[in-house]
Amino acid sequence: MHTIHTERKTEMEKRYFSIAEVQQHTTIDSCWIVHDRRVYDVSTFIQRHPGGEQMIVQRAGRDVSRDMAGPPHRHSSNAQRWLQQYYIGELRQDGDQEEEEEEEEFAQKKQAVRERSRANRESNSVMDARCKSVDPDNDLVDWNKPLLWQVGHLRENYDEWVHQPVDRPIRLFYSDFVEACSKTAWYIVPLVWTPIVIFFSWYSYTELAQGNTRLFASIATEYFIPVHKYCFPFLFLLGMFLWSLVEYLIHRYLFHMKPPASNYYLITLHFMLHGQHHKSPFDGSRLVFPPVPASLVVVLFFAAFHLLAPGAVGMSIFVGGLCGYVVYDMIHYYLHYGSPKKGSYLYGLKAYHVKHHFEHQRLGFGITSRFWDYPFHTVIPEETFEKNH
Repeated sequence: MHTIHTERKTEMEKRYFSIAEVQQHTTIDSCWIVHDRRVYDVSTFIQRHPGGEQMIVQRAGRDVSRDMAGPPHRHSSNAQRWLQQYYIGELRQDGDQEEEEEEEEFAQKKQAVRERSRANRESNSVMDARCKSVDPDNDLVDWNKPLLWQVGHLRENYDEWVHQPVDRPIRLFYSDFVEACSKTAWYIVPLVWTPIVIFFSWYSYTELAQGNTRLFASIATEYFIPVHKYCFPFLFLLGMFLWSLVEYLIHRYLFHMKPPASNYYLITLHFMLHGQHHKSPFDGSRLVFPPVPASLVVVLFFAAFHLLAPGAVGMSIFVGGLCGYVVYDMIHYYLHYGSPKKGSYLYGLKAYHVKHHFEHQRLGFGITSRFWDYPFHTVIPEETFEKNH
């Protein structure tokens, strides 16, 4: 009896909207859609849609059930689950004929969508209060507390939980200072590292220009090969190329390690390194590597290069790799928040990366390029990639 009463109360608390009310929300600032007679306010998601903003805006105020089911683009179960975060109510059933007439009238009178300035849309680090990210009563963790110390207790449930994305910010640490060091705005990365790249590029080039740099051609004969300043661009590009391999290896083997369900510490480490990004892929403050921990990694790479290839040659390769890292972080941020032109290289990368997050977490580890996915056999199948995103 209590269950029946609860169900009736829940039904009464639901909000209902007519199709005419839904059709009043067709702009980037206020965009509603209908799916299976449920109404969703996707205003905060438009910019993040892997198919581009216009794919949603053109369907604003309409039923998108057929579009999501495909063809040509069948949306994954994770995409269906993601949509539920923006649920605001039910579509009022006023009669199918009346709905069809209203939709037809709406289609004839619909005005061009007003574009919102990009400057106002850049502020994504604060999540919209309308995002219905999780059910706090039924989730496996307490979202009112830092998550880092909780996830290790999920054990065998961790892998499934961490790959069910939500749209809300994540707090990792109790300490406000440590928490601040674990987050950063995207523009901090080029502000911090670009001057360093420029300085070491200048240093490496001037060292090579002195004409004193030599490489061993044969240790046995002590024969040297001179390295001229004109070699600097090639050494720099070699560093960027090597970084693309490092990027792939770190992403695949470290960030996507599958920690044993019984190991609390490895689960915690995985969540801190990358799991939190898959759980909340649109947390704008955690899409790039914060300078404080990044500086520790950069120093380690610098020391390694200094030991393996001392002098200007090693420095030239190192600074190219550092530049590759900056490019990687900027592209990664753009793949989550940018709206590349359809058919462009970045458009393909964005769709590819979104597939990695929502459907193929064990494939598609390339960020700036798919190049290394091919020799390592981790490329997302082309047919699935084209039809399902």
